Amino acid sequence: MAEDKLHKHLKKCNSREKPKPVYFVENINAGSADGDETLHQGSLSERSRSEVESLLDKLKTAVEGLQCDLEDRVLSHLVLHDELNNPKNGDSAHKHLKQQSSILGHLEELGLLGRGRCFVEFGAGRGKLSHWIHEALKTRDELKTRDELKTCDEPKIRDELKTCDEPKIRDDLQLLLVERCSTRFKVDGKHQEDGVPFERLQVDIQHLDLSKVPLLRQRSLPLVGVGKHLCGAATDLALRCLLETPGLVDATEPPQKRLKPSEPAEPRAGVDPGIAPADSGPGSGPGPGTGSGSVLGLAVALCCHHRCEWRHYVGQQFFQQRGLGAAEFSAFCRMSSWATCGLRPTNQDHTLQDPTSQRGDDDEHEPAEETDADNRFVAAADRQQVGRLCKLLIDCGRRHYLKTKGFSSKLSRYVSTDVTLENVLLTAVPSSC
Repeated sequence: MAEDKLHKHLKKCNSREKPKPVYFVENINAGSADGDETLHQGSLSERSRSEVESLLDKLKTAVEGLQCDLEDRVLSHLVLHDELNNPKNGDSAHKHLKQQSSILGHLEELGLLGRGRCFVEFGAGRGKLSHWIHEALKTRDELKTRDELKTCDEPKIRDELKTCDEPKIRDDLQLLLVERCSTRFKVDGKHQEDGVPFERLQVDIQHLDLSKVPLLRQRSLPLVGVGKHLCGAATDLALRCLLETPGLVDATEPPQKRLKPSEPAEPRAGVDPGIAPADSGPGSGPGPGTGSGSVLGLAVALCCHHRCEWRHYVGQQFFQQRGLGAAEFSAFCRMSSWATCGLRPTNQDHTLQDPTSQRGDDDEHEPAEETDADNRFVAAADRQQVGRLCKLLIDCGRRHYLKTKGFSSKLSRYVSTDVTLENVLLTAVPSSC
């Protein structure tokens, strides 16, 4: 290519290095690791019988007496009723709709689905979850206005309700979509002309400083974190992004009450409240909240525990309290694939992906390495239960982390296994609520 043509091409080339956005802070949410995990990443098939048996003994000891049970809690939301009963939707679309409906049901039950807040969707992909959050709130507003019109006798007030300026109504709602990959067929693009404050950040969660996002700085609305399948370490990165962003507000102020869905949040003058951590042990850090607003809660669907990494994991303290470290964590992550690998069709030609891949739906889950999917020292009938215990232990570490940050959390099977094998939802709200 001629030099003059090359210069012109570089101005528009999609592969050129783009300037970093103001909210990009390298490795801000990466965490710090004690111990070198890279020394312990050999496949399970390379381990001797005694090593495997030792790991199983440690696993059973660690989970013994844990108050971290899963409950079956399959919910739904009315806004998806028509789509769920639409015969034009195929099996795959129907499964995704069931998951989105249940997540919205959990948000509603926790009092998190309302205006006066900013929803941050991590690993947003096409933005379908944010789309349905917006549709649920829009439908609620329309029903409320309709009821007010029916019961209002004053013609003047009726005319005001009919001609209400919609952009002003939506001024108390923000939807922030975080996705590191360029995505086609984004649904948030359909809302741009509606005056709805959708904004998409193309950035890795690992490098996202929420306190520097211009949209959040314009108005300090409290935050609600959501995600439909945050693969592996992406869940830990998202938790840190919400709860450990530098520049947090003064954690000594009393926590703001959790709002009912019908209550808009009133931003405080000056700074926003943080919630004091439950204890001041290692890893507790400042209370939840950023320069953009406090954290009202979260609802994140978990998956792909075999792609977690010790250096990103928020439950290191939880593991260390049980005499476990990077070596055991790495092995348990690999063994966690046993919970699903025998039940899901394997992809023989898959390529190894980044363990911090931030989105995965049922057809996008990265399968475990074949050398981890089988082990000659553990009976096939036992592998599934061992895998489930590994997942539970890893998730209990995340719950412990949330407790140190002043949050009460829960693990729920939010859909049945015929919808997705990765059917666990992590929810949390401030303990003071």
